[in-house]
Amino acid sequence: MNKNKKDKQEDDINQNSEPEEIKSDTADNENSDSAMIDETDSKIVELEAQVKDFQDKLLRKAAEFENYKRRTENDQTNLFKFAAESFIVKLLPVVDDFERSISHMDSAKDVESVKKGIQLIYDKLMKILDEQGVKKIEAVGKPFNVDFHDALLQRRAEDVEPHTVLDEIEKGYLYKDKVIRHSKVIVSEDMAEDSASSQDLNNENKK
Repeated sequence: MNKNKKDKQEDDINQNSEPEEIKSDTADNENSDSAMIDETDSKIVELEAQVKDFQDKLLRKAAEFENYKRRTENDQTNLFKFAAESFIVKLLPVVDDFERSISHMDSAKDVESVKKGIQLIYDKLMKILDEQGVKKIEAVGKPFNVDFHDALLQRRAEDVEPHTVLDEIEKGYLYKDKVIRHSKVIVSEDMAEDSASSQDLNNENKK
């Protein structure tokens, strides 16, 4: 009897202690969940701050790029617009020399000195052109070349190879490797072709 009573008392104690343990586990779980939620919220806030920072940086970079693009376009426009500026600046002293020569031409008594002055100005101009890569095309005495010469006339010439440039009506010029104006020239005739043409004409007349 006493044994049964003792067992019953132990069962009652065990039953009373179980809810306490369950309550403790539930509280621990709730605390753990709350800590996880707080940590997640903190991460979200941190990530949102990073996203905002990246957005601000992206907007700044986009604005900087637009400004750079605008400056580059303006620089390119000005480069094309004022490309000849340095060349023109070099030509202005030549213009000054010409104007001085013209102003003194009426009062000049020595023609030779005027000639020398003009020759000096011309040489100065040609030097400037040469520095810019502008050169004359050598024509007279050279074989006719369609890449450099434009034949205006043909002329008989003895002791000269056919299709040789005899005279130059207008000088041609190269800019670096490009022909910017062909030389207008007179070219020697092919005497053999002329003789053959005359022979053919004579034969036709005989018929």
